[in-house]
Amino acid sequence: GFLLSKVNGMGKLESFNAVSSLILGQSENFIAYKDILGKISRNRMYTMAATAMSTVSMSIVGAYMTMLEPKYVVAALVLNMFSTFIVLSLINPYRVDASEENIQMSNLHEGQSFFEMLGEYILAGFKVAIIVAAMLIGFIALIAALNALFATVTGWFGYSISFQGILGYIFYPIAWVMGVPSSEALQVGSIMATK
Repeated sequence: GFLLSKVNGMGKLESFNAVSSLILGQSENFIAYKDILGKISRNRMYTMAATAMSTVSMSIVGAYMTMLEPKYVVAALVLNMFSTFIVLSLINPYRVDASEENIQMSNLHEGQSFFEMLGEYILAGFKVAIIVAAMLIGFIALIAALNALFATVTGWFGYSISFQGILGYIFYPIAWVMGVPSSEALQVGSIMATK
């Protein structure tokens, strides 16, 4: 994070967050420094959230490397991280004072054994995993309900178009402009809209 902060002009914490979110993932990286999140300014928190959301964790990178050449995936990861800092410097400009830069992480685990500390972090990670799973189930159920509702309503008029199908038509021009052949643009538009 230190070297990256010298390049991008942001704080060390924001730079560390960008690198750690590449390795750990979007939500898991905040567990590493959960005790200092309440002590930082709103601008810094926004930057940290945006850099975390703009990255792809290493667990997903493997899937991308099966679809594209690995050198392009690695280059895209690094370029995406730097481009996020460029955009953030335009929409969220701020200066980090020297007093803000020296945030000390309190030793929360003093007096704990290694296994007690490990158990605490495992439970924190488990809570994050449960929350992510619950959100996935909820959003997938919502899309399934909307698909059924739209198919029923459009079925009254002699058509059977799902919610994802309608979104596919909305995103069709975007997929076509991106270079997707027109025969596949509807399906790609539907996938883009669902994501």
